[in-house]
Amino acid sequence: MPKTSARLLALLSLLQARRDWPGALLAERLDVSARTVRRDVDRLRELGYPITAVKGPDGGYRLGAGAELPPLLFDDDQAVALTVALQIAVTSGAGIEEAAARALNTVRQVMPARLRRRVEVLRFTAVERSGPQVAPGVLMVLSAAVHAREVLRFAYGDDHTAPPRRVEPHHLVTRGGRWYLLAWDLDRDDWRTFRADRITPRTPTGPRFPPRDVPGGDVAAFVSARFRGGVGGWPCRGEVILDLPADAVSRHLRDGLVEALGPDRCRLVLGSWSWPALAAAIGGFDADVEVVGPPELKAACARLARRYAAAAR
Repeated sequence: MPKTSARLLALLSLLQARRDWPGALLAERLDVSARTVRRDVDRLRELGYPITAVKGPDGGYRLGAGAELPPLLFDDDQAVALTVALQIAVTSGAGIEEAAARALNTVRQVMPARLRRRVEVLRFTAVERSGPQVAPGVLMVLSAAVHAREVLRFAYGDDHTAPPRRVEPHHLVTRGGRWYLLAWDLDRDDWRTFRADRITPRTPTGPRFPPRDVPGGDVAAFVSARFRGGVGGWPCRGEVILDLPADAVSRHLRDGLVEALGPDRCRLVLGSWSWPALAAAIGGFDADVEVVGPPELKAACARLARRYAAAAR
């Protein structure tokens, strides 16, 4: 018979593997008596695991959800996966960085030495910094509205005196270190992506709405297309001609559309959150530029030119 501590871990692992376990089958799998299984179940209950007895001809046990978090059991692969996930969470911008760091330290402390040495080599630094931090409470409200399919009202941006936006929230997504809400805008009758860090939810939510399919059926592809400017997702979108080969531009371009106009000339369609940011991004290619449009982009280029000229003086 295995030692009690090892047997308890084996019993807990079995209870996690399926919903219901007949007592006789548990005793057979653990190579113990039914009486020993009952005593071990009582020990796990004392540790905080909500194990209920299942009525029926064979009798049995079921591991349920409890009000408190009892000690957790992970196999080696799960522990490694958890370590990686917590390190990523530290740079998520979800407002949980401190909690994730503390959880990561706790997990490392309780690992056996052999596993701790294994996960130590997994320490890494995110090369892409997260965007503006989003309050965890805001993410919870957005996620709950998505799950419940309830109309959401919120103030967007710095002007809280403007009428609230009314949307049918569809998905909460992350991209480039930022959190976004993909939703159907009821007032504009179209799909929109909203930066979560600029959302101030209004309560209560509601009413409920029937599910609506994202065009194409693929949320990731739809959101990516928006940020490439292909579906008008950027609030500021412009077109320029660059005196550079198309491949020289595309290899340094994360989003946007590039079309070759000759061996040393290309057309670039790019988007950004503001016109000055778009003008600055285009200037970063260090080439002669012809602005095709719109006028807002030309004006932003002129403003930046004056600022840089003043800085050079």
